[in-house]
Amino acid sequence: MKPRRVRAQQGIALLEALIAVVILALGLLGTIGLQARSYSALADSAMRAEATLATDRLVGIMHNDVANLATYQVALGATAPAALAPWAAETSTAIPGARYRVAVAAEPQRTRVDIEIRWRRKQGDDDRTHLVTAYIR
Repeated sequence: MKPRRVRAQQGIALLEALIAVVILALGLLGTIGLQARSYSALADSAMRAEATLATDRLVGIMHNDVANLATYQVALGATAPAALAPWAAETSTAIPGARYRVAVAAEPQRTRVDIEIRWRRKQGDDDRTHLVTAYIR
């Protein structure tokens, strides 16, 4: 009977273990990347929800002050007029770096109000925009 060559099989278990570690590492890196993207999406949705609440508050304020709707108008990036100052301060607190635009246009039997809020999640990103159009009678 011939003796078996055991030496030819040495190191195979170590190679299998190294391959398993590489596959596990790739899976963990994928999971970390997925978590980072989900965090980014969560932050965006939180800012969008804040923008929705802010526009809803402003429409309510304007609806209760129909006689002075034109005083709420402001261009993007301009200083808020006195009628809009409390809302602007609250919105800037809720949405850091927020810029807003309020356009008021009189139409027959109603007034159209466009409220736009812009923000950047982080430096170098494109602006995120939330635009609401409301009609006030």
